[in-house]
Amino acid sequence: MKKIVTFGEIMMRLNPEGYLRFVQADAFEASYAGGEANVAVSLANYGCNAAFVSKVPAHEIGQCAVNALRKYGVDTSMMVRGGDRLGIYFVEKGASQRASKVIYDRANSAIAKAKKEEFDWKEIFKGASWFHFTGITPALGGDMPAACLEACKAAKEMGVKISCDLNYRKKLWTTAEAEKVMSELMPYVDVCIANEEDAKDVFGIEAENTDLNAGKVNDAGYISVAQKLTERFGFEKVAITLRSSISASDNEWGAMLYSNGKAYFSPKYLVHIVDRVGGGDSFGGGLIYSLLSEYDEQKAINFAVAASCLKHSIEQDFNLVSVSEVENLAAGNASGRVQR
Repeated sequence: MKKIVTFGEIMMRLNPEGYLRFVQADAFEASYAGGEANVAVSLANYGCNAAFVSKVPAHEIGQCAVNALRKYGVDTSMMVRGGDRLGIYFVEKGASQRASKVIYDRANSAIAKAKKEEFDWKEIFKGASWFHFTGITPALGGDMPAACLEACKAAKEMGVKISCDLNYRKKLWTTAEAEKVMSELMPYVDVCIANEEDAKDVFGIEAENTDLNAGKVNDAGYISVAQKLTERFGFEKVAITLRSSISASDNEWGAMLYSNGKAYFSPKYLVHIVDRVGGGDSFGGGLIYSLLSEYDEQKAINFAVAASCLKHSIEQDFNLVSVSEVENLAAGNASGRVQR
């Protein structure tokens, strides 16, 4: 079984019950999640040997985060313990024309204050085939940009494939800071994952004839985006998710995979959203699984999009679906009929 390592922050997620607004809530549901942790859970559910690397406090709340991953079969043996706090984020789920909202309380978390020397990448990558991180991890600041760079260098030396989801978060750093740090990391990356906005926000590369606020996505424009990213950084593949937002409750969801000068577009799904947080991470998990399984490009992008389509129907961040469920949808069974 191929080993995949992911590296980043895991946080406690707190959300009001159902579709209540923050100011209406008398209670909050607690779960645990983070971009790279979400990917690890997806891969573990597909039967992969998925390991998550991070730093969490040694107290009981840190252990809760570890237990949440262990529950789904993620290897947590390389997680570092220490620091004072686990990051928190609050989610208010949107509906109809009311957008979802996320509020972060993650400053000075254990991983944000971690030192790069705490991660022995040569040991961590023993037996690994793939390494995944997102732009969120270096955006945490401190030693995290250097830790990501050391991880990428070690992975390259050991023949480990590297994927990165750009995942720009404006609440963590500026576009100028992101471009400087990510430009140093990207030459090590084999597979770049982005959404409609990331390439523009981080590298100033924008798709033509696209208006995200109006929910208009020009698929053809993203071929040019992928070409420019590949020319600049030498990626083997670029995957871009394409979300046309009809409302907070209904989206059209698809993606493109650019490889060897050719673009492959997935089918598009009209998605009625239960919980969209983690949708991009579920796409990343599906893409990594399909590429490690040596699917051809069309089958790979179809699998990744079907996986993330299903995630939109699941509460909280983790994508709790099986390979057979994803393949069933990718094969065209989108009726949602009861399975007996």
